[in-house]
Amino acid sequence: MKLEGTGIEGLVVDYKPLTEIMEKNGFILGGSWDYERVTYDYKLMAPEKNITHYVRIQGFALEGDVDKGDAVIRMMKPLLGRHYYPHGVEYGHQEGFSDDMIQKAKALIAKVAEPAKKYHSQVPEHVVLDKLKKWAQENENDEVLQKVEELSNNPERR
Repeated sequence: MKLEGTGIEGLVVDYKPLTEIMEKNGFILGGSWDYERVTYDYKLMAPEKNITHYVRIQGFALEGDVDKGDAVIRMMKPLLGRHYYPHGVEYGHQEGFSDDMIQKAKALIAKVAEPAKKYHSQVPEHVVLDKLKKWAQENENDEVLQKVEELSNNPERR
């Protein structure tokens, strides 16, 4: 489930201070990072037996290289997911997250969003859209590509 209004989406932060903030607050840099993307996960145990939730915060590099540690990251909308062994994590609304679990996830995100705002830098919107378009083309993600095209052609929708 996408978590709205957390204050972290859209922040543009250098990779090193971002990772330091995340790790100080218990988020782990996921193994799914590559040269252009980062994923930070926080494991939340549910009160029910054998249920694990994850708060996932992702970002993509606007410039630089994640592998070299010199990237500038644009943060995306955080996710709350439920783990199903052995299949993985599902992030849909149908997972039935309790209000308490959603509030816990938002509180965790707030703990990293506030310090990350100190490192936020402004990047022109066209740079963000160009980078996102390139990523969508390389990954053959038609949904993201269509959205980028809509935003590029209609600035008041941003």
